Amino acid sequence: MLTEKDVKVPLDVPKEMRKEYIKNYLKATHNTGKLMLFAGDQKVEHLNGDFYGEGIHQDDEDPEHLFRIAKRGKIGVFATQLGLISRYGMDYRKVPYLVKVNSKTNLVKASHADPFSTEWYDLEQVYEMKMEHNVNILGVGYTIYIGSDDEDQMLQQAAQLIHNAHRYGLLTVLWIYPRGKSVEDETNPHLIAGACGVAACLGSDFVKVNYPKAEGKEQPEVFKEAVAAAGRTGVVCAGGSSTDVRSFLQRLHDQIFISGAVGNATGRNIHQKSLDEAVRMCDAISAITIGNRSVDQALTIYKGN
Repeated sequence: MLTEKDVKVPLDVPKEMRKEYIKNYLKATHNTGKLMLFAGDQKVEHLNGDFYGEGIHQDDEDPEHLFRIAKRGKIGVFATQLGLISRYGMDYRKVPYLVKVNSKTNLVKASHADPFSTEWYDLEQVYEMKMEHNVNILGVGYTIYIGSDDEDQMLQQAAQLIHNAHRYGLLTVLWIYPRGKSVEDETNPHLIAGACGVAACLGSDFVKVNYPKAEGKEQPEVFKEAVAAAGRTGVVCAGGSSTDVRSFLQRLHDQIFISGAVGNATGRNIHQKSLDEAVRMCDAISAITIGNRSVDQALTIYKGN
């Protein structure tokens, strides 16, 4: 367990906001330095494809399902857009939020145009909601597509976001994906490691990346390069598309205890389930992420035994 003295506060956090930063960091990571990020930003990113259809529980058709899960499940932060928080946050003030300040849909494919996701909100707007309405906002998040023709704009916006967020004592998480016509392999281990290095150079507290792949090599081993490249920026891995629970939990366990990642960012593998099952899934993921439990122990929690 971490104490206040264990937290390395970035130098762009003003002295008068150091305690606020430390409080948010310890709260988001349950005093462990590890992050269980419940991702609910797909209402924009993936439109309704993640929330309706075969194999998806009908609970997921209602946006409030995400908030119910975040309230009942053991999570670090619930990442979603500020507008959704404004519609439901009055009933879920204590949920630990991470505001996703940029988003785009998946309608325009990279083969048609290089991706660009611009900032929707500035820090003043986020902080105003936090303070005026007593909403438990702990941090902000931003997506960068390195390799895109517009990466310079996203890098500049992310740099300013991180600098300003730290001035308010807020945490930052970057989603960084290599994507665009110049990118041949989005899951190349060296490229994923490069993305993690970019996050470190931008000064982010955490970075979310996709799990790298290399033919003939074990994923947990090749992922170590990305974790090393990130330095003091904590690496969390995207949960990916829905899969069976044991395989998901085993992959998560390997990412943390073999590769050295500090957590995960999971959406579909949680919210596409019924409320009760989704909450148990959150608790199983947290058991591994912040509780250092085994896969079998986490499965027991998921099964409700």
